[in-house]
Amino acid sequence: MTDPDHKNDPANPAETGEPVVSKPYVMPDDPEEGSFEALAREVAESRDKMLRTLAEMENLRQRTRREVADAKTYGITGFARDILDIADNLQRALDAVPAEAKDAADPGLKALMEGVELTERSLLNTLEKNGVRKFDPSGEKFDPNFQQAMYEVPDASVPAGTVVQVVQAGYMIGDRVLRPALVGVAKGGAKPAPAAANGNEPNNAA
Repeated sequence: MTDPDHKNDPANPAETGEPVVSKPYVMPDDPEEGSFEALAREVAESRDKMLRTLAEMENLRQRTRREVADAKTYGITGFARDILDIADNLQRALDAVPAEAKDAADPGLKALMEGVELTERSLLNTLEKNGVRKFDPSGEKFDPNFQQAMYEVPDASVPAGTVVQVVQAGYMIGDRVLRPALVGVAKGGAKPAPAAANGNEPNNAA
C-alpha cells in the first residue's frame, strides 16, 4: 500500500511518475549595466556628425555663391583693363585739340570731334554696365588705395596732400581698384582736415 505522505513528498518527485516541468525563464526588466550610457553616447556622436556635415554643406554653398558672384563681377578684369587703353586714346585725342581750335573748327572737324566724344561716352557706358566705372579724384585728399602720386605741385591755396592734377583717370571694378588714378599732389599750404568716415570713396566721373 502506498503511503500518501510519501506520494506527496516534493523531495521525491521522480517516484510520482509525473513529468518534471522547469520554471520558465523570465527576461529581466532592467537593461544590462552601462547599455543606456553607451546608446546615449552613440546618439550624441551621430548627432554631432550630422551637425558638422550640415555646417560643412552650408559653408560650401556660401563659398560657391561667393565664387560665382566674384566670377560674374571680376571675370572680365583682364579684358576691361585692355579696353582702358582705348578709352585713354580717345581721351588723348580729345585733349589734343585746344578749346579755341574746337570753337573755330570747320564743320568737318567739329563732326569728327563729336564722333570721338560720342564713342568715348558709349565706351564708358558699356564699361559701367559691366561693373567698371571711371573716377576722377580732383580736389580730394590723396589716398594711396585709389591713387598713385606722380609728382608734387607747390600750391598754398589748398591743404597739403590734396589732389590738384589728374594725369590719368582711375577705374573701379566692383569694389576693387582696376587701375589707380595717376595724380599730382599739392605740396605745402594748410594741413588737411581729418578724413571723414566715407572720405576715402572715389568720386564717379560722368
